[in-house]
Amino acid sequence: PLRPLFPNGLRNDIQIIITTLSADQENDPDILAIIGASAALAVSDIPFHGPVSGVRIGYIDHQLVVNPTFQQLEKSNLDIVVAGTKDAIVMVEAGASEVSEEIILQALKMAQIVNKEVVELIEEMDHALGKAKFAFGEEKKVPHELEQLVAKHFGNRLDTFMFKPVTKQQEMKGLADLKADIKAKIGEQFPPDLIEEAIDEREKAEVRRSIIERGLRPDGRNTKEIRPISSKVGLLPRTHGSGLFSRGQTQVLTITTLGSMGEKQKLDSIGVEEEKRYMHHYNMPPYSTGEAKRIGGSGRREIGHGALAERALFAVIPTEEEFPYTIRLVSEVLSSNGSTSMASVCGSTLSLMDAGVPIKAPVAGIAMGLIKEGEKYKVLTDIQGIEDHLGDMDFKVAGTAKGVTALQMDIKIKGLTMDILTEALAQAHEARMFILDKMHQTIAQPRTEMSKYAPRMTRITINPEKIGAVIGPGGKMIRSIIDQTGASVDIEDDGTVFIGSPSEEGSRRAIEIIQGLTRDVEVGAIYTGKVTRIMTFGAFVEVLPGKEGLVHVSELSTERVNRVEDVVKVGDEITVMVTELDRMGRINLSKRALSEGLQSSGARVSDAGPPREDRGPRGPGGPPRGGDRPPYRDRGPR
Repeated sequence: PLRPLFPNGLRNDIQIIITTLSADQENDPDILAIIGASAALAVSDIPFHGPVSGVRIGYIDHQLVVNPTFQQLEKSNLDIVVAGTKDAIVMVEAGASEVSEEIILQALKMAQIVNKEVVELIEEMDHALGKAKFAFGEEKKVPHELEQLVAKHFGNRLDTFMFKPVTKQQEMKGLADLKADIKAKIGEQFPPDLIEEAIDEREKAEVRRSIIERGLRPDGRNTKEIRPISSKVGLLPRTHGSGLFSRGQTQVLTITTLGSMGEKQKLDSIGVEEEKRYMHHYNMPPYSTGEAKRIGGSGRREIGHGALAERALFAVIPTEEEFPYTIRLVSEVLSSNGSTSMASVCGSTLSLMDAGVPIKAPVAGIAMGLIKEGEKYKVLTDIQGIEDHLGDMDFKVAGTAKGVTALQMDIKIKGLTMDILTEALAQAHEARMFILDKMHQTIAQPRTEMSKYAPRMTRITINPEKIGAVIGPGGKMIRSIIDQTGASVDIEDDGTVFIGSPSEEGSRRAIEIIQGLTRDVEVGAIYTGKVTRIMTFGAFVEVLPGKEGLVHVSELSTERVNRVEDVVKVGDEITVMVTELDRMGRINLSKRALSEGLQSSGARVSDAGPPREDRGPRGPGGPPRGGDRPPYRDRGPR
């Protein structure tokens, strides 16, 4: 909100550093940052057409709330930040849950009431403490004689390559040829850079005049016309989902990747959010604008546009319960001529539906512009690069058919009236409906089947007290499950377990193991298990993962058994019945009971008496443990 309020001709470098010294985890510091920066400028000697103020408005239980806390925002359908001077709005940024344009306008009006009060307080500070503003040199002006020469040679030659259906390349070539011709005709009467400036001013004036007076834009469209739209899905065969959205010469490809819940992004910031399961990233490589330049880290555009597109779709992303996946979108700008962030919103919607993500509704975005001369103005739908460069506003609006999900507005003039904002929102709504219809023709709803390469996530619930059994000592058990099945396993503190695997068999096996580890052995229940060890007195059988029981030699058959090995071997699968759980938690099993039909009479829970004498004494004077049944702790987790 500060940038458009510095006067023309001020060439000094101005740096404002905002440092958050303390955060209470209840209020977002961003509003204080706007007010603090504005107050610092107001009392300084730096020329500034302020002050400005900022305020956040929420919409909770059908009521607008001023500066809601983090906790209140969790219940709010709207999170809008509005910055403004005493008389006009200069910046808007918002995320919303399909809120109507009427509520947005009410929030803007309330915000300006609050902003006016804060601005008046800053003005009092300035009056009491402020310094006199320093003088600065006037912006270099084009001499009147040069203006006349340029106008003479310029004429209406823009009409030969502009104000008709043309591409960005045709515009650029036409302007380059025109500038070269005018410079050659004027010769050395004036410095080349001054001639260049005079031509640029003339071009800007002619484009703006055409829009204001004729309603005719540089590429021949009227003020409400949208550039040709095309879209495709499923372009990339190996990804989980992909969507290509083109609007004029702007083209964005968005890729969706689905991951397990353990792949959430961890956050370490002054906010209350600790992790994200849905994220959007935006890349705009130099080739998208026909340039060759160094590629570094993420810049202002990548961070800002990525965050805006992420916010636009947040309201329609399914919950963890509905769709237990981590979702990552990456928008690659393939070609840019204005409004790539809103093309990213459209491409992301297409990509999510192609991936089979059950979003609540499709989201589309549009960028609105403004040309304002005195009291006359024109609101432009779907601005391209030259209109953003020569215009006065970039107002991005995203939403579903039901309502708005995100806003962002930057301007180059001192402020906007409510009438202009009302018209811009109404025009944006009309454009959004048109784009949603075009997208609907490409893909009407999320696919019912996900890509065969996407992991299959299953959500089950276990007793939180059994979490330790699944994890095992030092994570041994959970690593074993992952190694055996190839599935990912993520456990929440409340006992929610997310299992993910591209193989249905791997997922099923992981679920079986986890359920076995957390299920209690029941007396009288029949299990089919694997023989794990053989002793002289019987065989140990794993009836559930990590849970072994003893089939005493006398319980292996209805007939007398001399040697255990005569009946079973290690690795054999046998069906047994649980006949006893003794007071030490040891499991006694019987194969004989099944043959004799003793399911009801032979099953009991033991809570008394020492272990059977034929298992060998267990006291200090007994034989070594190697010939006895091992203690429970050696038989795996409970």
